[in-house]
Amino acid sequence: MRILLVEDEQTIAITLRDDLEGAGYDVEHEPDGKAAIGRLGQRSYDVVITDVRLPSADGMQVLAAAKRARPDTEVLIMTAYATVEHAVEAMRLGADDYIQKPFLNEHVLERLRRIGKFRSLLSENQRLREQLQGSHGQGLPGVIGSSRAMQSVVKTVRTVATTDASVLIEGESGTGKERIARAVHLLSPRKDKPFVALSCGALPDTLLETELFGHEKGAFTDAQRLRRGRFEVADGGTIFLDDIDDMPLSVQVKLLRVLQEREFERVGGESLVRVDIRVVAATKVPLLEHVRAGKFREDLYYRLNVVPIRLPPLREREGDLPLLVQHFVEKLGGGRAYAVKTDVLEAMSEYSWPGNVRELENRCAQAIAMSGGATVLKKEHLLPIDKSRRAALEPPTALQSLREVLVEAEREHLKNVLRAVGGHRTKAASVLGISRKVLWEKLKDYGIE
Repeated sequence: MRILLVEDEQTIAITLRDDLEGAGYDVEHEPDGKAAIGRLGQRSYDVVITDVRLPSADGMQVLAAAKRARPDTEVLIMTAYATVEHAVEAMRLGADDYIQKPFLNEHVLERLRRIGKFRSLLSENQRLREQLQGSHGQGLPGVIGSSRAMQSVVKTVRTVATTDASVLIEGESGTGKERIARAVHLLSPRKDKPFVALSCGALPDTLLETELFGHEKGAFTDAQRLRRGRFEVADGGTIFLDDIDDMPLSVQVKLLRVLQEREFERVGGESLVRVDIRVVAATKVPLLEHVRAGKFREDLYYRLNVVPIRLPPLREREGDLPLLVQHFVEKLGGGRAYAVKTDVLEAMSEYSWPGNVRELENRCAQAIAMSGGATVLKKEHLLPIDKSRRAALEPPTALQSLREVLVEAEREHLKNVLRAVGGHRTKAASVLGISRKVLWEKLKDYGIE
């Protein structure tokens, strides 16, 4: 990674630069804020580490210039004059972390290691995504993700799509089973014919049967005309039966016949209707467990499970979350460019996402709606905040929470010392072992009169 270190205090600059270069980073040092801004307009940097108080231009101006030049540049703000309010302002302007002096160089190196690891993961997945969806056409239409778990799904779908074999997709709610079913259809010779989807759990038994097979005029009280069912509508194409695990046994018998004979009778009818269809089904629970419990016909299970596809939950798709976030932000942003900071993406990657991709999309939509005109989406809008899931919102390292504790402790200690010496600042500086100028600056930053 290429790093721009902006620090006018030579001792810190030399030791930190030596440690950074010793860790293998390409480091450029600039002691002047205005000169650093000039560099940012000429070269691209992965990370900018800048002090707040600098000659010519302060660290906030350097931060703004870094984000203008390259929005994904990580900016770490460091200062000896820290207050929580100051940190909040820096974060609001787009800083990715806040380091209070004095600090251990190892803390900075650890933060950079985490940035590097995450950037490598992003880069690798972006490369895989381009490879899968590039000129060779090896991706899946409408499917985002190139993690190892998803590569297995892609391989299976592309292998089976050109056949007429029945496919059974197993995956938790919100994992995108219908998208995989559509990909099977779009990569098949049937792509120009209808793709018809139906959720078996959304309708009662009688309506489900009518939806699937249609009915004749007069078949029941409200049947005032002939109605074609989903199987007829899908003739020549693909029918997707979602939540097949919710299909009642009475309908399962008729579905088995369709799979075996490719023919059926409408409700209230006597003549056979023949169809040419490909069946893709999906289940949110292991269907074999339903078979063993007597809730699902074994013969139907084996008819559907010709090609099984297990769609992994989002928590198992390492590296896919940033790509999905980017996709949803672009999709839902209304043409406006929104950004999510790396530390927020890391926290999101550590969350279990029980609602899977659907939950992630809803969170992105909420964050955009709550952005209030800001272009950097907030962590509290992208992650749940209830106590059972609060861990996902905590800072990614102990350094942040420790820093806030130290800031508050320093503020209280300053107040106590001033109180003990009757407000005499020279005596207070002597007790604290700092110069009167440093004391004055700290009191000003902390708002202590």
